[in-house]
Amino acid sequence: MVRLFIPFTALVLFFIESNLALFSPLDFNDRTVYLVPRFLFLYLIFISVYYNRERAMQYGLIFGILFDVFYLNLIGVYTVLYPIICFIAGSTVRYMHQHLATTTALAIGLMAVFEFVLYQFFYFISYTAMPIDVFVYDRLLPTIGANLLFLLMLGWIFKYLISARVLQHIE
Repeated sequence: MVRLFIPFTALVLFFIESNLALFSPLDFNDRTVYLVPRFLFLYLIFISVYYNRERAMQYGLIFGILFDVFYLNLIGVYTVLYPIICFIAGSTVRYMHQHLATTTALAIGLMAVFEFVLYQFFYFISYTAMPIDVFVYDRLLPTIGANLLFLLMLGWIFKYLISARVLQHIE
């Protein structure tokens, strides 16, 4: 039963992201601020760090395809980037301590890189015309703040859930 918690949680986060994205953009101090929930992305990084890099890459591929098909007109962007980020997270953790604070910092850093790569790709193909300073101040920083708050609230639950699966796998 515990082995189904990890994919079920990923599926729930996949659907929650789209529902919470409906509340963005927000008007704040005469600025339009975009909050992009990346809950599934952060969860995949936690899977890569605390469970198995290859399994995280498989989930990243599956949910990347789903994300591209359901939410994006360009097939392949998330399908490629999700497994690559999972690979980087799983490879980086070999040189770092697997503490929750370290994993949170790694996840937020990789999310910032992910957002910047997406922005550069969409800017390159002329899908967006947003200048870099507007992107950083109105989208990247609020997204980092909102997702950091999410990880501070639920990161320990992710770690516990994945650790329970690892313990069941050992037995």
